[in-house]
Amino acid sequence: MRHNKKINHLGRKAAHRESMLANMASSLILEKRIITTTAKAKALRLYVEPMITRSKDDSTNSRRIVFSQLQNKYAVTELFREVSQKVANRPGGYTRIIKLGLRAGDSADMCMMELVDYNEVYTNGKKAAKATKTTRRGGKKKVEAPAVEAPAAEEAPKAE
Repeated sequence: MRHNKKINHLGRKAAHRESMLANMASSLILEKRIITTTAKAKALRLYVEPMITRSKDDSTNSRRIVFSQLQNKYAVTELFREVSQKVANRPGGYTRIIKLGLRAGDSADMCMMELVDYNEVYTNGKKAAKATKTTRRGGKKKVEAPAVEAPAAEEAPKAE
């Protein structure tokens, strides 16, 4: 039985898998978007999201722990300077997986993995809004502002 075995081994030995995930995580942090297979993207999501959560606390210990996993000082600097500022208000879900279809050579299921706050298409250039919690009972409370009519524009007399 495979109870509580969440990790996808991806057909690799442990050392190869760890170095591959570290390289992919570094590329994702530096480039903000990578194209890979869906299985690798799902494994990478489990690997990189705890690092992004840890980057919210910029301490020496956090940097050392993340560096021990990434082994790329430029990616660690980018993570703690840029990415952590963008995701400061987000409670989780820092990555997005968008399926692209099948690869021509071997029919592997391909996808694009990106950091959520760096896609201007979905955010429309707006700052990230603070997430509000919804419940099953009432949902979000909507408060409607009273309608205020604009004063009518008076026409100036025309000089003839």
